Amino acid sequence: MELKNKHITIIGAGNLGLAITKGLLKSGLLQENKLTITKRKLDGLDQFVEKGIRVTSNNKEAAAQADIILLAVQPQQLSAVIEEIKDTLTNKLIISTLTGVKLHALQEYVGDTNQVVRAMPNTALAVQQSMTCISSNASKNNTQLVESIFAVLGKTIVIEDELMQAATVMGASGIAFWLRLVRATTQGGVQLGFDAPEAQKIAVQTCLGAASLLQNGSNHPESEIDKVTTPKGCTISGLNEMEHQGLSSALIQGLVTSFKKINEI
Repeated sequence: MELKNKHITIIGAGNLGLAITKGLLKSGLLQENKLTITKRKLDGLDQFVEKGIRVTSNNKEAAAQADIILLAVQPQQLSAVIEEIKDTLTNKLIISTLTGVKLHALQEYVGDTNQVVRAMPNTALAVQQSMTCISSNASKNNTQLVESIFAVLGKTIVIEDELMQAATVMGASGIAFWLRLVRATTQGGVQLGFDAPEAQKIAVQTCLGAASLLQNGSNHPESEIDKVTTPKGCTISGLNEMEHQGLSSALIQGLVTSFKKINEI
């Protein structure tokens, strides 16, 4: 399957479904493809209709006309949604963003005539900066097709399905963890004398700069840290106090706790 001139249906226009929609609009990918989004209540979706996206509450009709169906509902809604659209599911490419629902279970739900791919993005899709982890039961071509969809929304990586729970914690929940760090840095800046907007601007750009140093280079984080720490300096004093207070340990334990929780779902 090639992506050009395909009809994509997103079932579930919640926070994630709308983030994907916004990202696809910005990417230009919809210039050669059609998009339908579904939601039980259509209030507040007029902006998408104005941009040429079809909006409906009829999941079955939306699935029937789709070449690619992206499931962006809650895991507990999966059975009901599949029951609603099952008569339309023949030779479709199904992309699931559902937390905790593994490939073999998805395949059982949708049947053997359909190909299944799991994708775990994060809400930075809306600004085309997502980290999307992908696992697949589909052909190589269809797996690459899913990669191409999410590649316009950020970075992608294909992983084993058994790692998708961990990927959810690091990539999807990870947005909240990093935002909390930015928020804490902002609060610290306010205590040091900045107004909140100024402190946040400094915190956000510094966070972006730190990430860019690693993304655009090949250095280990500690190598970059060494460049800004001098003997008896303020940076090493601050770092050592943070470690004394358990910064790294707290982050690691937070990831582990989230991982334990997701495995209970």
